[in-house]
Amino acid sequence: MSKFKKITIFGFADAKEGDQVWKDAFATAKLLAESGYTIVNGGGPGVMKAATLGAHAAGGRVIGVSFYPKNAPLFEGRDKTNVIDEEIVTEHYIDRTMKLLDAGDAYIAFKGGTGTLSEFGMAWGLARLYFGHHKPFILYGEFWRDMLAAFEKNMYIRGEEMKVYRIVDSPEAVLKEIRRLEADNDGPAAVY
Repeated sequence: MSKFKKITIFGFADAKEGDQVWKDAFATAKLLAESGYTIVNGGGPGVMKAATLGAHAAGGRVIGVSFYPKNAPLFEGRDKTNVIDEEIVTEHYIDRTMKLLDAGDAYIAFKGGTGTLSEFGMAWGLARLYFGHHKPFILYGEFWRDMLAAFEKNMYIRGEEMKVYRIVDSPEAVLKEIRRLEADNDGPAAVY
């Protein structure tokens, strides 16, 4: 039986159905749902909707964590065409991010914009703080290697910070990595 139940997916809200990142998110969520995992996303468009559709294509369940902004005109917000099974409404963006991190037993970050980057940064920071008891953190796509190399070269990065994530480039590699992490994870997952 899986130790992880829910997988949180982060990614580009403006991705369109024909975009590679959209296809990757759909295929990954579908494979994870087929394997019994619940998908968690922000309930918005793009990668979030792709993950929902992928999970539903496999008969899976999706939890959307959203908020309805009043003074954030550039935030995509809740996409009513992203038909989730359960909605968790938060008060603001920071609450939403923290709930997305709290709800998942593991995270997958696809290519995205500044919102994805902020979610990635929070997940990465929490993984360092809870090092050894952190939630699994998977980065989807080879481009992450260049990004992380730039951070390592130009920022003050501690050695353990480069050990808290895994980079993969296919849905099958995501599932393989999650299963490996489940087998290696003897202790309780961090609670953020």
